[in-house]
Amino acid sequence: MNTPVSVLKKFFGYSEFRAKQAQIVDHVLSGQHALVIMPTGMGKSLCFQIPALMLAAESRDAKSKRRPLTLVMSPLIALMKDQVDTLVRRDISATFVNSSLDRKERNKRYKEIGEGKYDLLYVTPERFRKADFLEQLSRREIPLLAVDEAHCISQWGHDFRPDYTRLEEIRQTLGNPTTIALTATATPQVQADIVAQLGLQPHESRTFHEGIDRPNLSLKVLDVWGEDEKLQQMLRIRKEAEGSGIVYFTLIKTLEQFSDRLLSRGVPHLVYHGDLPRHERRRVQDEFMLQPDWMVLATNAFGMGIDKEDIRYVVHADVPGSMESYYQEIGRAGRDGLPSQCTLLYEEADLATQMEFIGWSNPSAEYYRRVYDFLKHDAEQIQAYGIEWLRDQLTRKDKHDHRLDTALSMLHRWGAIEGSLRPLKARVTGPMPPQLSDQDQLDEKLRRDQQKLYALVQYVKHEGDRKDFLNEYFGVAESQTGA
Repeated sequence: MNTPVSVLKKFFGYSEFRAKQAQIVDHVLSGQHALVIMPTGMGKSLCFQIPALMLAAESRDAKSKRRPLTLVMSPLIALMKDQVDTLVRRDISATFVNSSLDRKERNKRYKEIGEGKYDLLYVTPERFRKADFLEQLSRREIPLLAVDEAHCISQWGHDFRPDYTRLEEIRQTLGNPTTIALTATATPQVQADIVAQLGLQPHESRTFHEGIDRPNLSLKVLDVWGEDEKLQQMLRIRKEAEGSGIVYFTLIKTLEQFSDRLLSRGVPHLVYHGDLPRHERRRVQDEFMLQPDWMVLATNAFGMGIDKEDIRYVVHADVPGSMESYYQEIGRAGRDGLPSQCTLLYEEADLATQMEFIGWSNPSAEYYRRVYDFLKHDAEQIQAYGIEWLRDQLTRKDKHDHRLDTALSMLHRWGAIEGSLRPLKARVTGPMPPQLSDQDQLDEKLRRDQQKLYALVQYVKHEGDRKDFLNEYFGVAESQTGA
């Protein structure tokens, strides 16, 4: 007879669950909804993978005609292949469907899903716009829905995705399956909003909060003045830590300047940022995973899919944009449980860069309307001259204004436009989203983003135990008291 522990042992090689994993698995298998907040690297995925395998095994034993399928909702296309490949290597029947597949492969997987293949399917919420996908999905029983990176559901979260707001509707389409939402970072406000956005009442979902404390991580903030001192601290930490590490930068330009200075000193390192070609990013990731003591200079694009246990240090060479981003990034250190350093090099001048980023990330309703109107009425010029022509029409005085990138991304996310954003080959396919026309709502988002940056400054200035500050910010004591 299969039990959660026997399935854990068979597929993952562990003889027992850690912390609240067993409790969460039993809760989900009993058909009850759950919100799981658990630190990065502590085994969130097992909380839905084990129930998925148990449900599949029970169906085979009962010789059910409709093979159950667990759906895993993830916003991260870059992660899906790595996650699925890991499961397949463990002889688990899993696949993904996303925009990285060509039409032939996508249709093949659709057909296989409809025919009853696979126990786990990883998709983005945007996939539920596709009628052909829904048609094949309707042939399966969906007993379990896992929502990964669940903070994306909440407009109060730090990585909001509009398609996640359709999760209540999606759950109804799927027959209201048992739902488990998982994230590493969620304030009490975000936790409540996640449950509400799923279409659940507070009493219908139990929150399992594993806390955020990683005892093996040493959290430090060092006041620095100028790039010379930053470089000295980076080299000191690298030498003392004796292992692999990540140094995070906000701007690619700054990252490259530090890379040049390290090269001039003969210090070996890797470089990773979003402007590198895909094959080069993959090469850097692979090299970092294989080598025991590489240092990588990276923007926050690095880390998703990096499951390296022995990262001994994480340095923030610039001020991050929020406590949520900071916590996620330091969470990549010390997953093997051994001591690791997490150091923020604080220079007050860096706050100006983050304030500029916040401005770029929060266009006004008028700016959104102008972008939408250009896309609607000047499509031929945009097709001919590209994104820089459009940027010039919108911001003649400031060539470094990046509000256009945000506006295009949000119009695309809300379904107002479709097509490529880089190069810009987008067309208007829907009305102007009311969410981008409401200046009061946009002002509230701007205020929240500013508050998140201010919270990080408070963290820097905090004179007590910084882990206490994190606990208070993420409402750990409150959540565990009410659990």
